[in-house]
Amino acid sequence: MNIFVINSGSSSIKYQLISMPEAKVICVGMVDRIGLEGAKIEYKAFLPSGEVSLTETKRIPDHASGLNAVAELLTDPKVGVISNPDQVHIVGHRVVHGGEQFSKTQLITKEAKAKIKELFPLAPLHNPANYLGIEVAETIFTNANQVAVFDTAFHQTMPEVAYRMAIPNEFYEKHGIRAYGFHGTSHKYVSEQAIDYLGKADSKIITVHLGNGCSMAAIKDGKCMDSSMGLGPMNGLIMGTRAGDLDQSVIFHLVNQLGYSLDEVNTILNKKSGMLGLTGFSDMRDIRKLYDEGDKTAILAYAMYAYRIRKYIGAFAAAMNGLDVLVFTAGVGENDRLTRKLVCQDMDFLGIRLNESKNEIHQKSLHEIHSSDSPVKVLVIPTNEELEIAMQCFELIG
Repeated sequence: MNIFVINSGSSSIKYQLISMPEAKVICVGMVDRIGLEGAKIEYKAFLPSGEVSLTETKRIPDHASGLNAVAELLTDPKVGVISNPDQVHIVGHRVVHGGEQFSKTQLITKEAKAKIKELFPLAPLHNPANYLGIEVAETIFTNANQVAVFDTAFHQTMPEVAYRMAIPNEFYEKHGIRAYGFHGTSHKYVSEQAIDYLGKADSKIITVHLGNGCSMAAIKDGKCMDSSMGLGPMNGLIMGTRAGDLDQSVIFHLVNQLGYSLDEVNTILNKKSGMLGLTGFSDMRDIRKLYDEGDKTAILAYAMYAYRIRKYIGAFAAAMNGLDVLVFTAGVGENDRLTRKLVCQDMDFLGIRLNESKNEIHQKSLHEIHSSDSPVKVLVIPTNEELEIAMQCFELIG
């Protein structure tokens, strides 16, 4: 059974075609920097004749154009892996927000699409992109089952003390306003990898997912106990374009004193803040270049970015009464050595001691970066949300 997995982020589309149940990857790739200068498509196919890789730099204004370009590569006579779209049996979609409506993997129906659309306000950068991916995929893979895997599902084990908010009870009871947590597919995958590596399920793990969107999870004995994100994916860490934790008074000040509308404030906090607001760039690769050139705004932004992560490490270690493993994952977490160094700096009190030499070595597989005398293991684990999505799709329909 061929499962085509679409993972639409706020500025990217990661995709894989996976044959299940053997979990054989047929092709893999990414559409990166959507809507930005220098957008590109990466495509790697594993053909009977051998591996084929190509990268195309082109204008990709939105997710629809990116997904259509990927479909053309899949069926290309020379580098394609399928002769026609009907050879895809399931399309698995990452959907960020499932609200109270979705707590597990779901076959996409008209009713399900309508509910996903209703949740746009809770994940304005992602659910519209996820929804668009579904709409486009339905026109390309007309005979495939479309399946949604929700970012919020893994966090459903959070205790009430963690997900409830200190506002009048009716807002939760009538409207479902609570913390949901996001990037659940990634947190689930890398925490399970860490548990397998440790060889024991009874462990206290903090997973740090750092991409354009960023979140952390406290995972005890394989179950999520807390998350840095809340009702929507804007809370917690400093992100590419999102502010993360913010004094609520700022919102009222922007509206009442500076004259911004609520829609304008929403746009500012979701699309114009975070690293973009601090440096003028949302991509950490661009900001790292400025950092290396001694740019003061980039140096401050990196310090703020790492400081926020450190605060959550302390909070989650307290919530779990200990810490066995700290995991870095996703694009920034896996590739940005400077971020990992700044986060782990002066954390001896919590038992985190980095081996700087190991941290400098780039590997594409699970590896340790802690010192030999570190009470807490520090791991870099490449996430594979696409494989996790494929496994959940196959479990539902296969």
